[in-house]
Amino acid sequence: MGVSERPGWKGAGAAGRGGPPGRGHAGLPRGLGSVPGSPLHEGRFGRMFRRLPPFTPDEAFIEALVRTMVERSGDPGGDNEAIPAGYTYLGQFVDHDLTFDPQSSLDRQNDPDALVSFRSPRFDLDSLYGRGPDDQPYLYDRRGTGAFLVGGHDGERDLPRNPWETAIIGDPRNDENVFVSQIHLTMMLFHNKVLERLHEFPKAAPRAGETPFDAAQRTVRHHYQWIVVHDFLRRVVGGRTFGSVLRREPLVPGGEPVEKADLRLFRWRNAPFIPVEFSGAAYRFGHSMVRGGYRLNTTVPPLPTFTPEPVGENPLGHFGGFRKLPPQWQVEWPRFFDLGGDPAELQPSRRIDTGIAPPLHALPPEVAPGMSSLIRRNLTRGARLGLPSGQAVAGAMGVRPLTDGELALPEPGPAPLWYYVLREARCLHGGRHLGPVGGRIVAEVLLGLLHTDPSSYPAMEPGWLPFLPSAHEGEFTMSDLIRFTGFGLTPV
Repeated sequence: MGVSERPGWKGAGAAGRGGPPGRGHAGLPRGLGSVPGSPLHEGRFGRMFRRLPPFTPDEAFIEALVRTMVERSGDPGGDNEAIPAGYTYLGQFVDHDLTFDPQSSLDRQNDPDALVSFRSPRFDLDSLYGRGPDDQPYLYDRRGTGAFLVGGHDGERDLPRNPWETAIIGDPRNDENVFVSQIHLTMMLFHNKVLERLHEFPKAAPRAGETPFDAAQRTVRHHYQWIVVHDFLRRVVGGRTFGSVLRREPLVPGGEPVEKADLRLFRWRNAPFIPVEFSGAAYRFGHSMVRGGYRLNTTVPPLPTFTPEPVGENPLGHFGGFRKLPPQWQVEWPRFFDLGGDPAELQPSRRIDTGIAPPLHALPPEVAPGMSSLIRRNLTRGARLGLPSGQAVAGAMGVRPLTDGELALPEPGPAPLWYYVLREARCLHGGRHLGPVGGRIVAEVLLGLLHTDPSSYPAMEPGWLPFLPSAHEGEFTMSDLIRFTGFGLTPV
C-alpha cells in the first residue's frame, strides 16, 4: 500500500498548498497557526523542512495511536539511569525561557502578524528576569539592591505570591508543577547569591556602563547557557550528535579554540526563529521522561505529578502547581540531581520512548483545559501544524528511516514526527538519549539560537569558560549551581 493510500490520513492536497487541515488553534502558541501559509522568512516560528509535504492523520488514527502510548506501570526497565529526573523539569524551564511572550493570549492566536511581532527567541532568562527591575519592580526587593523578592511561609521558601496564591514571577508557566517552580525559585536564589558575592569574582565585576545588577545578570545568564549546552543538551542528544554539531576550533590559525556550531539544517534568511518541527515535535521528547510519581523529600510520600481533579480538590495528592507550596514540601535536590548523596535516593528520568506515564494521559483542567490527554494534544498539534512525517524528515536528512517493524504503528505507514523521534531514541539508543533525527534537530536549534544571540557567551566572549565554584574547573553543571545557592540540599 502506498503512503497516500493509507486510510486515516490526508495528503498535502487535502489541506490546500501543504497547509494543515483547518485553523483550529486550541493549545497552540500565538503565531504557530499562521506558519504554514506565511510567505515570510522571519518571525517567531518557521519551518526547518519547508519543502516536505505535511502528514495530517485524522482523529481516528490519532486515537488509535494514543492507546498504544501508555507506559507499562511499574516497569523497572523504563528507568534511564543516564539522566537524573531533575533534567526533565530543567528542560521544561528551558522551553519556557525560549518561548516567553508577555503579550500572548488565547484570543490572539489567529493573528497573522504574530509571525513578525515577537522578539527573537534567546536564552536570556527573560522568563526569570521579566523586563527588569525598572519596568517590573514588583519582582524585586524594594530596597533597590537588584535582588529578587523571594516568598516563603511555614519556615520554607516559595515563589512570591499574591493573596490568591498566584506566583508573582516573570513567566507564570513556571508555576505549573512543584518541580519547575522549585527550579525557578533556585534560579532566583542563584541570581541573589551571585549579586551578594559579586566582589569575590573579578570576571563578574561590573564593566563600563554596568550596574551590579547588570553584572550579576550577565554572570547568571552565561553560566545558565553553559549548563543548557554542556550539561543538559549533551545528555539528551548523546555525545556523538553533540560533538558533530558543537566543535571547538580556533577562529584564526594558532589562536585559542572557541565553540562553533555546525548548522546544516537550521538556517534562516533574516533572523533566527523557532522551527515548528522543534517546538511541535522534537523538543517534546521530554514528556516521555516524566515519571509516574516522585519522592519530593524525606517527609512527603511518593506522589504523582498530576491527578485528573483540580488541584483545589486534592491539594496534597499530587505535585501540580498554581498554588502556594504546602508545608514541608521544600524540595530535596539530591533526589533529582547528582549532588553526591545516597545513590539509592537519586531518581532517574524515564527512558525516551513512546511509553508515556499515566498522569499525562489525564491532566487537571488548570494545566490542560479542554483536552486532558497530553499525548492526544501533542499528536493533534502536530497534525494542525502540518508537520512532515518522521520518515520524510529522516530521508531529507540522509538518515535511514525506521522500518515499519521498528515503528510499531497501529498500521504500517508514515509516523507523526513526535512519535517517530521517541521510537528512534528507543530503537537506536535504548531510550538513553535522542537518535540522529531528534537529536540533530534539538541540538541545531538550541545551539543555533544561542550562537546568534548577541548577549550570549559565544557572541560576547568567544572562548569563555565558567568561573564560579564547581566540582571540576572550567565546567559548571546544574549540580554546581544548586551547591552555589545552598538551597534544597538538606533533608526536610
